[in-house]
Amino acid sequence: MNTKKFLIGGIVGGVVYFLLGWLFYGHLLAQYFQGHPGTATGVDRAMDQFIWWALILGNLLSGFLLAYVFSKSGVSSLSSGLITGGILGFLMSSSYNLIMYATTNITSKHAMLADVATFTVISAITGAVVGAVMGMGNKTTVSNTNV
Repeated sequence: MNTKKFLIGGIVGGVVYFLLGWLFYGHLLAQYFQGHPGTATGVDRAMDQFIWWALILGNLLSGFLLAYVFSKSGVSSLSSGLITGGILGFLMSSSYNLIMYATTNITSKHAMLADVATFTVISAITGAVVGAVMGMGNKTTVSNTNV
């Protein structure tokens, strides 16, 4: 495993996850999720009550997860990162959303499905960026054969 690419890919992935989460969850879909809560109340923190170190660390770890999987599986392009990131995002978000839906009152069925779709898109975009970063500097060999 190329440690430098892993570290850069993980950090870039974490930053992209954070920014896309802010865009999608904090702005574009914030009202939708607020309008489709589970039966539990008072579970969302106001932005001024966020625990920022935990939010940043969680996003960085998500970026490092992509970088690790990409490193081990040879993902090193925008297109392969998009596909692999989307698949990983779908599997990760489906698993924890289904478990949360089954065991808590925090989310509704509609919000669960919207979260799976949202995180899948965010992970696909992040995967594309991380895949491109992981592929930077790769030398391509061109075969020049004369018959």
